[in-house]
Amino acid sequence: MGIAQRFKEEKVLMIREYIDVAMKRAHYELIEQEGLPYYGEIPGLEGVLACGSTLEECRSSLEDALDAWIVLGIQLNHPIPEIDGISLHCFKASA
Repeated sequence: MGIAQRFKEEKVLMIREYIDVAMKRAHYELIEQEGLPYYGEIPGLEGVLACGSTLEECRSSLEDALDAWIVLGIQLNHPIPEIDGISLHCFKASA
């Protein structure tokens, strides 16, 4: 395996680890919204939220929202907060 491939795989693992740790911080609650009574968010990650008809659907949607939030943050060179010592500061959008 070449250096570039190994670096790419390490980046994927780092993002996966960030997502896993962030999801452990997720907060869920029941809200009064017909059809989508479960609400979830990740404290400290502004704009990462989701709703679902079941808790598992909400969790899955929240993880999808987090993934999209990370990708967009990298593309726009927005700061992504460090979580439990995991930082994605090494990611920069390619020109």
